[in-house]
Amino acid sequence: MHSDRERCVRAVQSKDARFDGWFFTAVLTTGIYCRPSCPVVPPKPGNMAFYPSAAACQQAGFRACKRCRPDTSPGSPEWNQRADLVARAMRLIADGVVDREGVPGLAARLGYSSRQVERQLRAELGAGPLALARAQRAQTARLLIETTALPMAEIAFAAGFASIRTFNDTVREVYALSPGDLRTRATGRPTSRTAAAPAPTTPTTPGALSLRLPFRAPLNPDNLFGHLAATAVPGVEEWRDGSYRRTLRLPYGHGIAALTPRPDHIACRLTLGDLRDLPVAISRCRRLLDLDADPVAIDDQLRADPVLAPLVDKGPGRRVPRTVDEAEFALRAVLGQQVSTAAARTHAARLVTAHGEPVDDPEGGLTHLFPSAGALAALDPESLAMPRTRRTTFTTLVRQLAGGELHLGADSDWQESRTRLLALPGFGPWTADVISMRALGDPDAFLPTDLGIRRAAQELGLPSTPAALTARAAAWRPWRAYAVQYLWATDSHPINFLPV
Repeated sequence: MHSDRERCVRAVQSKDARFDGWFFTAVLTTGIYCRPSCPVVPPKPGNMAFYPSAAACQQAGFRACKRCRPDTSPGSPEWNQRADLVARAMRLIADGVVDREGVPGLAARLGYSSRQVERQLRAELGAGPLALARAQRAQTARLLIETTALPMAEIAFAAGFASIRTFNDTVREVYALSPGDLRTRATGRPTSRTAAAPAPTTPTTPGALSLRLPFRAPLNPDNLFGHLAATAVPGVEEWRDGSYRRTLRLPYGHGIAALTPRPDHIACRLTLGDLRDLPVAISRCRRLLDLDADPVAIDDQLRADPVLAPLVDKGPGRRVPRTVDEAEFALRAVLGQQVSTAAARTHAARLVTAHGEPVDDPEGGLTHLFPSAGALAALDPESLAMPRTRRTTFTTLVRQLAGGELHLGADSDWQESRTRLLALPGFGPWTADVISMRALGDPDAFLPTDLGIRRAAQELGLPSTPAALTARAAAWRPWRAYAVQYLWATDSHPINFLPV
């Protein structure tokens, strides 16, 4: 979008928050960059330049605006609605792969050379993977500086910087303030202007970190939190005092997230065993709640169908409830085949108790991580209280995931993964498509065989047979996964029965 200058100028002049994260405005006369909805008086069009990413602005020598804080805007919805190389790379960068594995590791996961990845990211985003990861580190550092009392040295390494000097220089360059000045502005208390103490090998844990997760309005929290609460696995997830809480398996340790819907943001409280996991935890929480979606574009297209229009108008802004762990969701989808939601939770809870890794929850209530495929590899199939054919399906999936034959992650190619899943015994279209929709994030995944969808279709006068409903739903593409959320909302028991 940043290449459509006329449209960008209109968005900036109208301070349209819908475009936050789609592009960034660099002001040539001041040397700063802003989000489109920046509250200050818009600059003259001739003094505006537009960039596709914060990293591109920073590489061009612009500093982040202190008023609108463009680094905290929602992520671009492009990366959630596309399955090409650039989108997959951006999802992996958000998940911290460059910081942990470098550009070669990123390229290896994508199946391309480092040069190809660098070239395509620069062509579309104006910055390579290192610059994009650096921008993310700067944002994480600012969050820790402003919301914790941690020493600057611990913040530097928790945010992923290789040295204190690089941390200091990056913060000054991006925000035109020293780390100490950033903290003073946020807290009103003077502190050391730079990090000087020697860094520990592993950052200490300061307890719970509280932050705000922005989103594009509107957001209807009912289906998001209602679905997560209804399917919560005891010990791993819970709904308590208006918050959804769950354990997280993270690269450096485990964590616990508590997510609470607010009118203009999601309140997020994170308890982490290792602060280096902060950017990954934030990324996975945003992905879980589909917070980078563009609800206006989605709803406008679905509203064009006279059957869906009343559903959209009644509760606009529905998101697709997703997951923080793709492999976990796939295993749970198989456990839920042809049984009620309550039975699926019971099966999952037994696995968690027997094979899950224990965690310490300071608030009580959560006890385990959901067991990994590796932990389940030695599982005795006879211990599973389910029909033999479903046992075979489950153990086959476990072996495929544990052995690396099947990979499900942020970098997965949606169509290829669906094809691989359908080739496994016991995997029908419903199971493959619900994994594509909720685990892999395909916005066009559709569930025409789902009982709740068929009941809703019949109630609305839509075709109720899978083939006819699929043909009718062609007009909803590429947002059929969101149409599913609106259809489910018409059924009183939308997740009571899960077919294969």
